[in-house]
Amino acid sequence: MLVLRPIPADSIKLLLFDLDGTLIDSRTDLVNAVNAMLRSFRRNELPADVIATYIGDGAPMLVRRALGDPADERFLNEAVQAFLGFYRQHMLDTTHVYDGIPEALISLLREGRRMAVLTNKPVIPSRAIVDALGLGKFFSQVYGGNSFPTKKPDPIGAVQLMREFDARPEETLMIGDSSNDVLTGRNSGMWTCGCTYGFSPQTLVQTPPDVLVDHPSELPLIFGAQPPEPDEFTEIPGETA
Repeated sequence: MLVLRPIPADSIKLLLFDLDGTLIDSRTDLVNAVNAMLRSFRRNELPADVIATYIGDGAPMLVRRALGDPADERFLNEAVQAFLGFYRQHMLDTTHVYDGIPEALISLLREGRRMAVLTNKPVIPSRAIVDALGLGKFFSQVYGGNSFPTKKPDPIGAVQLMREFDARPEETLMIGDSSNDVLTGRNSGMWTCGCTYGFSPQTLVQTPPDVLVDHPSELPLIFGAQPPEPDEFTEIPGETA
């Protein structure tokens, strides 16, 4: 963990998480969906490492980049629908929660903090993935890239979540793997944490957050807490049988 600007841990009561590259490793399923879309239009497939650099700004921008920024908007819309159609059927083929995320979330809940997801991925698949991978019990709200008129780094989603949770910017921490998340935090007046284990660590060099973590297990350390032991997973704070 690298602290560039100390976060006042005791004052933080709301945590906003990005999804892809932060909570879940969805790279392979996204790559496969992009290449399936390209094949359907008789385009050459792209390397996974190239597609990974296109992730983070929502499905339309991912598809636009994969197609080389086509001028034909009708064609682009057809391609986006082709991508989403394949992705919805295969979005859980290989996608999984990063090691250390469940432990970190349990620890953060025990500290009494509220948590929500703010992603640029469309909201319906986002909520479906969060629930399917067992993360829904940790988050009180999940908003996607089409939940608001604009996406991150526009602060509209973050502002709405702070309003819902009655949290001020100085009481809120944005956690994500790209400059989009850092800029969302800055544009909202929030604190920021960058995850270098995600899809876009190079962008965190260009747009440094307040804190950098190299593994999910370091997230509780921001607040001076320790992740729980594996045998402590039988009960989630606040969950009743």
